[in-house]
Amino acid sequence: MAEFRGTVAGEGRRVGVIASRFNEEVTVKLLEGAVECLVRHGVRFEDVDVVWVPGAWELPAAAERMLATERYDALVVVGAVIRGETPHFDYVAGEAARGLANLQHEFVTPIGFGLLTTDTDAQAEARAGGAHGNKGWDAALAALEMADLFSRLDAATDQPEESGDACTS
Repeated sequence: MAEFRGTVAGEGRRVGVIASRFNEEVTVKLLEGAVECLVRHGVRFEDVDVVWVPGAWELPAAAERMLATERYDALVVVGAVIRGETPHFDYVAGEAARGLANLQHEFVTPIGFGLLTTDTDAQAEARAGGAHGNKGWDAALAALEMADLFSRLDAATDQPEESGDACTS
């Protein structure tokens, strides 16, 4: 039995970080957490590209363009959608999440999901370096781990099968 587990290894990796300008006071903290995580875990600062988009709705479009370049081992998205008085929150948050999930499957490239979806500004602040940590950091950590896991799985797939006795029933 083989078991595979990724490690948080950033050496030699290029990572794109896409940040939403909407709720920028929160997003900047998430971005800082993501970049700090990447660099602390071995990604060279020069190998991190930051792309700003107007809001969460635009995150999937930017991610698709970046993934199409085949330049990145992983992406990290950060932003904050804070519930208001209308259903706008549900559409933006849901479609951004769906779009990013679809792209991750289509391009088979990890996308760390640091898009906060909170009911209040206080909840967003708590998750952008406050009492609940920094979800930008967490998203970057997950993206690095998944990039390493994918590399390990690819390497195992490239290895020829060992010959042995065949099992018959």
